[in-house]
Parts: sequence; structure tokens; C-alpha cells
Amino acid sequence: MDTQSLLRSLPKVDKLLERADIAALAETHPRSVVTDAIRETVDALRADILSGVLHEVGEDAVVSAVITLVERKGVRSLRRVINATGIVVHTNLGRSRLAPSAVDAVAEVAGSYSTLEYDVESGERGSRHSHVEELICKLTGAEAAMAVNNNASAVLIGLAGLARGKEAIVSRGQLVEIGGSFRVPDVMRESGATMVEVGTTNKTHLSDYEKALTPATGLLLKVHTSNYRVVGFTEEVTLGDLVSLGGQHGIPVMEDQGSGVLVDLRKWGLPYEPTVGESIAAGADAVTCSGDKLLGGPQAGIIAGKWHVIAALKKHPLARAIRLDKMTLAALEATLRLYLDEERAKREIPTLAMLSASKEAMAGRAVRLADEIARACGDAYLVGTAEDVSRAGGGSLPMADIPTVVVAVMPQRMSVTELEARLRCAEPPIVARINADRVLLDPRTLTLGEEAEIVAALAALAGS
Repeated sequence: MDTQSLLRSLPKVDKLLERADIAALAETHPRSVVTDAIRETVDALRADILSGVLHEVGEDAVVSAVITLVERKGVRSLRRVINATGIVVHTNLGRSRLAPSAVDAVAEVAGSYSTLEYDVESGERGSRHSHVEELICKLTGAEAAMAVNNNASAVLIGLAGLARGKEAIVSRGQLVEIGGSFRVPDVMRESGATMVEVGTTNKTHLSDYEKALTPATGLLLKVHTSNYRVVGFTEEVTLGDLVSLGGQHGIPVMEDQGSGVLVDLRKWGLPYEPTVGESIAAGADAVTCSGDKLLGGPQAGIIAGKWHVIAALKKHPLARAIRLDKMTLAALEATLRLYLDEERAKREIPTLAMLSASKEAMAGRAVRLADEIARACGDAYLVGTAEDVSRAGGGSLPMADIPTVVVAVMPQRMSVTELEARLRCAEPPIVARINADRVLLDPRTLTLGEEAEIVAALAALAGS
């Protein structure tokens, strides 16, 4: 059939809409979505005909393509995925999973009116800061606290409130860049503070800060290098020494802890990270950290510190622009409440539970998953287990190799890259890793029931 005949054979939109199978589709999906899918499908076929790729057009095939496209359009863009990478705080996959109590709290306030800014005892307007401030202070020893929409905002408002129009001194080795090319110098610039670098990449001394002090100095800033470490011939000034220097000259000190933790992780076999409470005890005027990442809550920024500092930041013009919504506040409050009992926090906050799970526990889960895959999929895959390492992720604990045992899958009827891609396109999507020509599935980041979904997806791919 020649090109013009093929083009004339393409079904009309109105005719396709009259078909029973398309009409049924329009009953379960918006008619506009169905109509758009028909037009897009026909346009794609027309382009294939004109390019010489398509040499035959069947109406049933067109309808099948339309149905597939409509179903794809009906899938939410933001949806659940199965994280089999072993990266606990996976930035691209939504960072920390919430504890069940936090999920319940979000659902409760999302589906009803709430006490967001209402004091039920007085019957008057309340403050949204009140839902988490007392908890943060109890857990850290701070005089006052507030929460904003992420740690970058916490740093921004801290700098703007304490050093706008003034100089902020920071060690050159602490000018970090985090994901998305987000850099500390850029945040300082936008805050209105003038950045003054001191020291070198690997060594900064207290005398470097002393020499940089001028009448224009408004802040001493310490930044925790959450996502990298300089090792070897290094030296940095302790927070306590900075606080002492600031006290001598009447200059406030702020520390950005990045991830931030509320408990000493060493008790659970993890590397040491300074806690917010330790920095408060050292005398910092303000300490900022993330509410998700190692803390295991929702995306948020926490600012804890001296009462007069926090009071001023609450009144800052930026405070309204970066404030938390009711759902995030509900999740953060519920997460912080779990920290009142550290052992309960370890059990119920998924991030802490996954990070502290033993290699032996992972080995047992990996063996069971490998056996289930082998039984369900026959000879479609070579399946075994292997020792490996999990990662904290999210720019946290960069030097920590967390021992684990993974399931190693070697497909026999397709390439490893094809299997990994098909798993990503499953429903729900399964995100795994490739190493040494094997697809690796780390049980550390799998939740209850997800092993069965992985087995079902692999079996379906084996059957296809």
C-alpha cells in the first residue's frame, strides 16, 4: 500500500470514539484524556507512515495502542516504588520513609480540620511553631526552636537573620556543595551576608578566624561536611572554641549540621555523628539540621538555639515563605515523639531500623528471597546471595560501609541492563542496582510484603 493510501486508512477520532471498547474506556477515564490519547496515537502513526517505518495500519492495533496510552496517562506521576538498592536515605526516591505513627498523623490532619493555628484551651489563634518547639527543646536542650521546609531554608533564614549586611566567617574546607549543585556560598550570598573564607581546604586554625574579625563581622559559621570527608593531614576548629571566640567579641555562632541526629548512633553500631544536643551544650547560638535524612522524619529544616535568636527568626519576613504545612508538621511531631523513647525510635522509625539492622538479619532475608525467586522463575535466572554493603545515602555517613547480604540475579533470556530497565517499568517500579553483570536486590531497604511483589515481577518477566 502506498503512503497516501496508508494515510487515508488511519481511523478518524470520531469513529474511534464510537467503538464500544473506547466508549468503555471513556467511562473510567476522563473523556478529554481518551480523546487526547487517540489524537496522539494517530499522529504518531502518521509520522511513522511518512518516515517509511509503518507499512500497515489495523484499527484493532490502533485501539490497543490507545488503551495502553490512556492507562499510562492514568498512572500518578508521584507514586510508590520499591527500593531494592540498599541506599536507606535515597534522595531520588523520597529520602526517609515515615514511621507508621507519622503516616497516621498525616492522614488525620489531611482529611479533617486541625489545630494548626488554633489553641483549643483559649479558643484563640495559636502558633504553628508550638506543635514541635517543646519537643525539639526537650530532645536537644535548646531554649527555643522552630521548623521550616528544609535545612537549606533553615540556613538561609539563620544567615539572613543574624548576618544580613554583615560578614559571616566560614572555613574554606566547609564550603560544601550538596545535591543539585546547591552550594553553601550561594546560600550565603542570597541571605545578604558577605562570606569571608578562612583557612585552607584541609586545615583551618582558630587564629584564622581571629585574624578575619572586623567591626563588620556578624557571624561565625560552622558547616558540617555531611556528604564528604577530608582525611589525612587535617585540622578544624571545634565548635566550643568558636563559641569561646564569639563570646569574647559578642559575635553569634551558628552551626549547620546538615543531616543532623538526635541520638548517638554509635550505640547502634554506626559511625559517630555530632548530635544537635551536643552542639547546643557547646554553646551554639543556633543549630540547623534536616528533619528527614538520619532523623527519619519528613522533609523539614530544624533550627534550635538561644531564645532571643529563635524569637527574632520567627518574626523574620522569610519565616512565612518557608514555613511548614500542616501535613509536614504532623509527621515531624509524630517522629519527634518517638525519640522520647530511643529504643522505640530505633524500632519504629524506618530509617533507624534499616541502618541498625544486622548483617545476619539481612542474610536470612536474602536467602529466603533468593529461594522464592528460584522456585517461582525456574531457569529464567541464576539466583544466589552475595556479601555487599548498604549505604546511608542522602549525604549522610559518607564513610560508612554497612555490611549486608544481597540477592544476585543473572537473567538467562535477556541482558542485565534490560532486566533492570524492565523492573523499573513494573508496577510498582522496582529500583535495583547492577554490579558485575548481576542485578542486586538488597533486602535492607525492602518493607514487609515487597519481597512477594519482586518475586511476582520477576516471574512475570520470565513468562514473557
